[in-house]
Amino acid sequence: MKEKEAKLNAEAQQPELNLNFEEAMNQLEDIVSQLEHGDVPLEKAIDLFQQGMRLSQICGQKLAQVEQKIEMIVEEDGAVAKQPFQPPLSDNADF
Repeated sequence: MKEKEAKLNAEAQQPELNLNFEEAMNQLEDIVSQLEHGDVPLEKAIDLFQQGMRLSQICGQKLAQVEQKIEMIVEEDGAVAKQPFQPPLSDNADF
């Protein structure tokens, strides 16, 4: 019973939230590598998968935040102006 409570507390704290994008991506790549090898016990594989999903969400959120901050500098009618970055919409998303 105490083990379940400790596990729930550890998951609730989610230290991944303090990671920067690069750290989260590195951890996600490590998890993918472990899962691809296939020699991970089922329970550990499920835990790794859940952690990977959290890291994936964190990376997506951080990318969205950066996208909002990026401004494009464009020249219009001989004058330089700033415009918010708008990525092209594509039907062929890689994710």
